[in-house]
Amino acid sequence: MKIKNLTITGGTHGNELIGVHLVKQWQNDPVQIKRETFKTDAVLMNEEAIRECRRYIDRDLNRCFDTFTLTNPPANHEEKLAQKLNSTLGPKGSKSPKSDFIVDLHSTTANMGLSIVVSNESELTWMAISYLKQKDPRVRVYKWMGDEEDAFVDSIAPHGFAIEVGAIPQGVLRSDLFFDTQKLVYHLLDFIDEYNRGFSMALENVEYFEHEILLDYPRDSEGNITAMVHEDRQDRDFDLIVNGDPLFRNFDGEEIYYEGESLYTLFINEAAYYEKGFAMTLARKALRVL
Repeated sequence: MKIKNLTITGGTHGNELIGVHLVKQWQNDPVQIKRETFKTDAVLMNEEAIRECRRYIDRDLNRCFDTFTLTNPPANHEEKLAQKLNSTLGPKGSKSPKSDFIVDLHSTTANMGLSIVVSNESELTWMAISYLKQKDPRVRVYKWMGDEEDAFVDSIAPHGFAIEVGAIPQGVLRSDLFFDTQKLVYHLLDFIDEYNRGFSMALENVEYFEHEILLDYPRDSEGNITAMVHEDRQDRDFDLIVNGDPLFRNFDGEEIYYEGESLYTLFINEAAYYEKGFAMTLARKALRVL
């Protein structure tokens, strides 16, 4: 089935400015994202949070697109906004949604480089990811199964994923990651255009990182953090951690070592995840066969 409508979303988190400014650029000059075989829209998601340069006002918008939140009376700003966005971009689960493919633009304080976070199992989603990895071998893929399931923005559409780039502080622009994200979106648009025309390029199987564990900081009985990410683990996103490696260092300087099977560390010391209760995620390598 051909793609008729693709939506680029930015500002789902109001302090992640790369997506905000790319969407504004494309809204001002839509020719850059125009392709002949489908319609592309660029949408700012949480404009109130963007104005205040905050991740969100009341609740993380990127956890508000689960079926329960979308079908029950909203309790706050983001829940109300999610229902509105679901109506304008979806609705979720519809046989004829307004968006066939959503790419949601994010940035992270973790050293994730140029990465894609995917939770969608559609064949077209994985074909697009394979194409992007061939166009830019730096792209790494993380299959999310984390704190809340089926609640991301891109879950509104039948196909889609998030682009996640870092490391970059919240509320800051960084030119290399800005242009990396921009170029990856252009590659995606080219892929969809070719796909609609009867895509014939040979695609490779996709190596990705399959989520296993959300790992929290050490805490005391009152829930206070008692240790920091160890300096030898900091910035080592997508690197293997093995039993006995330094993992945390407490405030007295004592090292705390990793205990468990060998896995890969991702989203290490992400600022936004302190409130969510995890210091990093752990994943294993896997292969998506196309």
